[in-house]
Formats: sequence, C-alpha cells, structure tokens
Amino acid sequence: MSETEFVRVKSLDHITIVVKDLIATRAFYVDILGMCEVPRPPFSFAGQWFQAGATLVHTILEFAGSDAAGVGGSANSRGHHFAFLVDDVYVAARKLKEIGIPFVSPPKLRPDGAVQLFIRDPDGYLVELTSAPN
Repeated sequence: MSETEFVRVKSLDHITIVVKDLIATRAFYVDILGMCEVPRPPFSFAGQWFQAGATLVHTILEFAGSDAAGVGGSANSRGHHFAFLVDDVYVAARKLKEIGIPFVSPPKLRPDGAVQLFIRDPDGYLVELTSAPN
C-alpha cells in the first residue's frame, strides 16, 4: 500500500435501492434478470436481497424511515445507474423486447468493444446490462 493510499477496495459488495413494491421488484430482478433471492437478516424494516454473481442487490421497501423509492428521470444513459454483466447483450435485448421491457437506450457498441443497453426497473432505477468485448 502506498503512503497516499488509505483504503483499498477489493470489490463491490452490494448496492441498496429503496422500492415501492417488493413483488414487482422481485419479478424484475429474479424473473427477468435471473438473479437468485437469498436469505436476508431479520431487519426491523421490509426488504429483499438478490444475488448477482459476487454482488448483492439489497432492496428496502419505502417507509417513513427510508429515502424515497426511485430516482430522478434522466432520459438517457448519462446519469446515475448500476450495471450488470451478462453473457450477450443482444440475446438479453431480444428477450426483454419479447416481454415488453422498453429500452432507455438500445444495444450499442462501446468504443472498447463491449456492448451495453439500458432499461429501468419498476421504481425507475437506470439499469445497464453489458457484455464484454469479443
């Protein structure tokens, strides 16, 4: 560790989002994105945990002691978002289109060769799906 380095992050452990509807949220993250719901400690507030590879997605059901669910309405991919790695964005896009999930930004090739697309979850969070360069 260098003299100017105070902390070394090893990986992303989890993200937490506040949601309005646990059933709709579970349907999106489990049924559409294929994550697994995993056990959650018995907190004093409602929520869910989903496993996305090595990363957890924690949800908190909106209540008086939480932030508001959802985020501002950025109309494009140049705002706050989180991204999940998938095998093939084009295959994911085809499946999402079949079930009527609208794209914020359709699949596009990044300058580094990766492919990305953007969708919204039920609370309006901007979600990127990306696949690595070939």
